[in-house]
Amino acid sequence: MKAAVIRGAGTLPDYADFDAPAALAGHRVIDVRACALSRVAYAKASGQHYSSTQRFPFVAGLDGAGRLDDGQRVYFCMPRAPYGALAQQCLVAESLYTPIPDTLDDVAAAALAIPGMSSWAALVERARFVAGETVLVNGATGVAGRLAVRIAKHQGAGKIIVTGRNPAMLDALCEAGADVAIALNGEPDALAAQIAPHFAAGVDVVLDYLWGASAQALLVTAARTAPEGRALRFVQIGSASGGEIALPGAALRAAPITLLGSGIGSVTMPRLLECVRAVFGAAQAAALAVETQAVPLAQIAQHWREPGSGPRTVFTIEA
Repeated sequence: MKAAVIRGAGTLPDYADFDAPAALAGHRVIDVRACALSRVAYAKASGQHYSSTQRFPFVAGLDGAGRLDDGQRVYFCMPRAPYGALAQQCLVAESLYTPIPDTLDDVAAAALAIPGMSSWAALVERARFVAGETVLVNGATGVAGRLAVRIAKHQGAGKIIVTGRNPAMLDALCEAGADVAIALNGEPDALAAQIAPHFAAGVDVVLDYLWGASAQALLVTAARTAPEGRALRFVQIGSASGGEIALPGAALRAAPITLLGSGIGSVTMPRLLECVRAVFGAAQAAALAVETQAVPLAQIAQHWREPGSGPRTVFTIEA
């Protein structure tokens, strides 16, 4: 079969022949139709993700849309190594796929699943969000952050605050349901000054897609200004602005702040798949959609780059 084969850390995927998966008890062979390039898949292929095994060669791709042998359309995730989703076929445990509703085509489902699941899991599984609470999305102008705003609105958030570097996108987020938009200009003191009144009024959940200086400013400001007894659940999801922060221990002693992570490992795969089902089910009502660029798998080398905040690249696979 044809596949995107990774032969070494940091190398471009090779569109080449790879042995097709054989039947295995407890698994299904899936005919893949679409696979979106995700940050995690890119990082694993580069050998930079915490879950990377450094075993080569393997087929890239962590999830996608495809068909079972009976023709049922399914979304699947975490194919059994060395098979990945960027191939004509992959091997997936029976517990790790779910039907795709007729309201979503293969490309739309593949594009929506991971960023939608990421936001849904952080808000519902990790933060245990309750309708009426105030949610702050740090780094809301990325794909997952934009979906997080719509998901929080759909779940009944009382107030939604967003931060980001793209002014036009911040305006669009306000049209999509955000109540307050704060531009990130790279100065932590400026962010702290603008966000302090909102923490003083009360913030219940922070969904953080950036980490780095902005996350540090939010945590320190929350500790300094939050109303006495007002608990904050700070959920760390992505590290687009840096992998580490210098957080004073006093910040955690001064206020009831709970630090949480959300991702592979902190949420079980069955629960993550349940979040995908929820996202698919809410896609129409909550207007959950992702702008996409569909590209044939044969062109993967030309389109292999770390995903950004623009359209999601979805590789389409012919049988």
